[in-house]
Amino acid sequence: MVHEGHVDFFRQARALAPNPHLIVSVARDSIATRIKGGQPRRSESERYALLARNTLVDEVVLGQEDGYIEHIADAQPGIIALGYDQTGEYVDRLERDLTGAGLSVKVVKLTAFKPEVYKTSKLI
Repeated sequence: MVHEGHVDFFRQARALAPNPHLIVSVARDSIATRIKGGQPRRSESERYALLARNTLVDEVVLGQEDGYIEHIADAQPGIIALGYDQTGEYVDRLERDLTGAGLSVKVVKLTAFKPEVYKTSKLI
């Protein structure tokens, strides 16, 4: 499901650059299951298709099955925008791992948009 919170996230991310090219990375099912502790409600291919239809998104890519640095290096972003509620192993070490891989990428945590209303777990 792509709700108004996601749309606001895409708008905030696009506003970070003068000529944005927004690439959205879709977590692989195996990673989503491990991080969230249960199967995602929609498969990676369904999530990919939903995002690919969004006019604020320029490109959709599938994440790696393990790790994430090669995936980021391939995309060569200038900025990585994270959601206000993104936490966990990847987020906690992201900047350190980027530096270690020789990648100069700005990491920005975006602000919440009505999280009491627009949170996928609350809408389902």
